[in-house]
Amino acid sequence: MFDFLGSIGGAIMTPLYYFVSAIMLAWHWLFEQIGMDSGSGWTWALSIVGLTVTVRAMLIPLFVKQIKSSRNMQLIQPQLQELRKKYGHDRERFAQEQMKLFQETGTNPFSSCMPLLLQMPIFFALFRMIERASRLGAEGAKGFLSGDQAESLRDAEWLGGRIADTFISSEHLETKIIAMAMVIIMCATQFLTQKQLMAKNMPPEALNGPFAQQQKLLLYVLPIVFAVSGVAFPLGVLVYWTTSNLWTMGQQFWVIRNNPAPGTPAFKAKQERDRAKGKIVAEDPVEQAKAQQAEAERIKRQQPKRMTREQRRKSGGASKPKQSPKEDS
Repeated sequence: MFDFLGSIGGAIMTPLYYFVSAIMLAWHWLFEQIGMDSGSGWTWALSIVGLTVTVRAMLIPLFVKQIKSSRNMQLIQPQLQELRKKYGHDRERFAQEQMKLFQETGTNPFSSCMPLLLQMPIFFALFRMIERASRLGAEGAKGFLSGDQAESLRDAEWLGGRIADTFISSEHLETKIIAMAMVIIMCATQFLTQKQLMAKNMPPEALNGPFAQQQKLLLYVLPIVFAVSGVAFPLGVLVYWTTSNLWTMGQQFWVIRNNPAPGTPAFKAKQERDRAKGKIVAEDPVEQAKAQQAEAERIKRQQPKRMTREQRRKSGGASKPKQSPKEDS
């Protein structure tokens, strides 16, 4: 049974080994061409950075979809609250109406996790490649990585520590210090990226309800998970994940600054910057929709209630002034 599962896992991971090693070795070859030592830890570390940049660039279309879906999720929060008030007692009906709303607005509540989930196979493939090279040397080569390159990766030193060692496995103080610093940076960038999203690019309505709970869960749980597991990651894997977090932070900062979600602090800040530059500022669509809804409710309250024919006859008769006898004559 275990052999069968192992063969399935190997069949799934083998293409990823070739994919990851091909990109990493392409960057390694490029750095060699500009005069860097092929066995240097900096060459291998920068090759891993190049792998990260390549993978994240390939995920940009998915990131665009994620931003669109997240924005829709924020904008439909008032509608979700109305559904919750209306069908909160009937979970099945509420789930049906919620899914219908998601389909109509093109919203995927799980889209915020997709870039992370798609990166995990790349992460595991890189982890296994470095771990096997560290433990088995030439015999642990995977994908396009040759035996000599696996030994070079195992022995490469970066900032005083071996790039294939972990905080737990290494006996060198330099490696432990570098690994712990990288784990702290990795967790801090993960936390700050999620905090940046919640503080600046979420309207007040989106800070309550299941969507907000999901964001808060990611805010606090993910850094803890990476802090606990990070001590077992080789330095090369920590380089990959930290670089990926920095990419996410920069990419998100650009989106929040230049294309923020309506009704958020970032949107108001962009409007102020545009006004300072003399640009014509469009109305906030969220605030405009609220104003239109309030006006519609005001008009509805001012409209007279519908009356029956009998009520209208009595009302008309009561309001009609009586004529005097002299006027009748």
